Amino acid sequence: MDLTRHSVTVDDGTTLAVYEAGQGAPLILLHGFPQNHRCWLPVLPELARTHRCILIDLRGYGDSDAPADDAGHTTYSKRRMGRDVLAVLDALGIDRADVAGHDRGARVAYRFALDHPNRLHRLAILEVIPTVAFWDAWNADLAQTAYHWNFLAQPAPFPERLIAADPKFWVDWTLSAWTLAKSLAPFSDDALQSYRSQAADPMRVAAMCADYRAGFHTDRAIDAADRAAGRRIAAPLHFIWGEHGFPASTGDPAAVWRDWADTVTDTSVPSGHFAMEEVPRAVGRALARFFAD
Repeated sequence: MDLTRHSVTVDDGTTLAVYEAGQGAPLILLHGFPQNHRCWLPVLPELARTHRCILIDLRGYGDSDAPADDAGHTTYSKRRMGRDVLAVLDALGIDRADVAGHDRGARVAYRFALDHPNRLHRLAILEVIPTVAFWDAWNADLAQTAYHWNFLAQPAPFPERLIAADPKFWVDWTLSAWTLAKSLAPFSDDALQSYRSQAADPMRVAAMCADYRAGFHTDRAIDAADRAAGRRIAAPLHFIWGEHGFPASTGDPAAVWRDWADTVTDTSVPSGHFAMEEVPRAVGRALARFFAD
């Protein structure tokens, strides 16, 4: 499917790569780690039939700028990235939109919902529970499978140097290990090459690590403060989770979201973590049904 590309420069000077396809109500699509907007392409034909789909490369990923991290780890906080989404809406003249996010993009999406509720219609979350809740659920089994949360959050340049030793092996291992089939087969050649190129770019690897440092140092504290204050997501929320993904390891992940949002529905799909690429038909249909309601 052909995409129209825009460049949007936000208030701190970071320029984001933004892609569009389809017509209808605006729908923001946010990718996760270690990917970029290409992870949405398998489900895009289904969504673009009824929506103006707007795919954003998060700062540090894809073709967006990768600014240096700051000492307080706010440059890649989900609050900062949520303001990036706000800037894209403003630049495109969009008052309110639906938002769907996977992995890190889902963390940006729910932070956007909490910080900018008047700019959101409906929210779809794929394959995460809130950051503070995920840390709270940490146990030996989860630490073994989600080791990257601790590894990437280590002080620079420790993880960056280790990844640089063999970036292709690292990204291929990460992608395949988190699928149900333990295989690279779900990923298109173009997407896989793009993910490998990111992993070979020291600036983007530093940005990915900064993303996880923000998760440990900044996002976790912001979530905890919101939870203590009783803040909740007012928009309807649909949670899509892989039966063999990370949230499934925490017990009842849909119940976690009911502690954070007023209206929660959910769909489980037979996949690992990368649901859009592993089972695109199931994910596309679930999203299309939710955003059509």
